[in-house]
Amino acid sequence: MSLTELLTSSFLIGAAGSLHCLGMCGPLALSLPLPGRTMGARLKGGLLYNGGRITTYALLGLVLGTVGEVLLRPEWQRGLSISAGALLLLYLFGGQKRLEGAGAQAKPFLRLRSLLSGLFQKHNYASVYSIGLLNGLLPCGTVYLALLTSFLTGGALKGGLFMAVFGMGTLPAMLLMVLWGAALGSSMRMRFRKAAPVVLGIMGVLLVLRGMNLGIPFVSPHMVAGVEGAVGCH
Repeated sequence: MSLTELLTSSFLIGAAGSLHCLGMCGPLALSLPLPGRTMGARLKGGLLYNGGRITTYALLGLVLGTVGEVLLRPEWQRGLSISAGALLLLYLFGGQKRLEGAGAQAKPFLRLRSLLSGLFQKHNYASVYSIGLLNGLLPCGTVYLALLTSFLTGGALKGGLFMAVFGMGTLPAMLLMVLWGAALGSSMRMRFRKAAPVVLGIMGVLLVLRGMNLGIPFVSPHMVAGVEGAVGCH
């Protein structure tokens, strides 16, 4: 798979998964400790907050891509893609609340929440960017899927780029949330949250199809063992 195909798929995952972001992280984005409430302040704060998230995603992708490069064999890629899709579907049909709930109660995440609480007391742009950095570490099913795929890319650069572009795919919706999210209301954000499992389910099916090596561009491209290529989610 070409780098263009990989990055296109990562952007689409981010754009589709932004429904989940709006539902889960919308309240956080709406309450950012901006130093002002003008449109300019919201725009600058929104870009810094989302820039922080994308920075964390890219660094995590870099690490997992490196690990994948060391551990993965080319002939395993198809089976891993199918397994990833199957695990995502299992997560949606029973494990979602348990996994994210357990993650949220783990000691590192409790410490993370404490750090976030402190940052929300400081009304400056440095705190807004730092909140974005920490936000990228919060438990999130969509991010888990993207991180798994970055691991399957089998390369540090590809893994980092995959996660950076994934974050850019979430940027339009999350930036709009900072700028005009209050106008959406809680009921609309709840609708976005309810739609997210449908989007993630489609992603899971596409991961399974991708591993079946059907020769369908972007959906199930041919993977040849031993030939350099990235594993992506389409």
